[in-house]
Amino acid sequence: MKKVVIVDDEKSGRTLIKEYLEYHKELILVGEANNGVDAIKIINEFKPDLVFMDIQMPGLTGFDVLEHLDEIPTIIFSTAYDKYALKAFEVHAVDYLLKPYTKERFDKAISKLKDNSPSHIVPLANEHILSKPTFPDRIIVEKGTKYVTLATADINYIEAYGSYSKIYDAKEGYLSNRGISQLEEKLNPEQFLRIHRSVIVNLLSIKEVSKYGKSYILILKNNQKLKVSRSYANKIKELIL
Repeated sequence: MKKVVIVDDEKSGRTLIKEYLEYHKELILVGEANNGVDAIKIINEFKPDLVFMDIQMPGLTGFDVLEHLDEIPTIIFSTAYDKYALKAFEVHAVDYLLKPYTKERFDKAISKLKDNSPSHIVPLANEHILSKPTFPDRIIVEKGTKYVTLATADINYIEAYGSYSKIYDAKEGYLSNRGISQLEEKLNPEQFLRIHRSVIVNLLSIKEVSKYGKSYILILKNNQKLKVSRSYANKIKELIL
């Protein structure tokens, strides 16, 4: 028996998959989501063996969802867009169902789960999601009692907050349940720079750099000032041409 989760922002898409799953008693539906944020919660909680994943969804895409999972299950993408097919197989999806699809086409995708050849199924859980390093355009953060998505381009800086982190844009701060070192690994190192053991800055948000003893002070575009610790000063010095 395999646990299954369905992720699709359209009810008709989820309904069709559930209808086709009735013919495969070995696949047990344990949850469904109509958006990327809920998908992350459900998949991380239930740890399914198989996820039917839509790609183009409001807020977070199916690929964004994969970036936030603790473990990567087997994925079958189900989408109305054929332009993502190449990227889908770069993340080792078992199959790519192009809507609208028939029961026969669905059954063919399921049959690949039983084929252990490397051409069809590549173990995902211990691999990096993409064959080339990629970095998320959006991340999920906590705002009050709810979760929202934040574009990484809008981040000014990140500050350690115990075992969590606080992420600041030009106006306010958000809570992330990831530690600052975890976020550093997730974000593009060409854009985000560690300037203190407890601070990461978005280089694009810096307006001025001032000398401060043997180190520097960064002045952001919203006039926020960040002190660079002496142990990280060389990283700033390397950027000064």
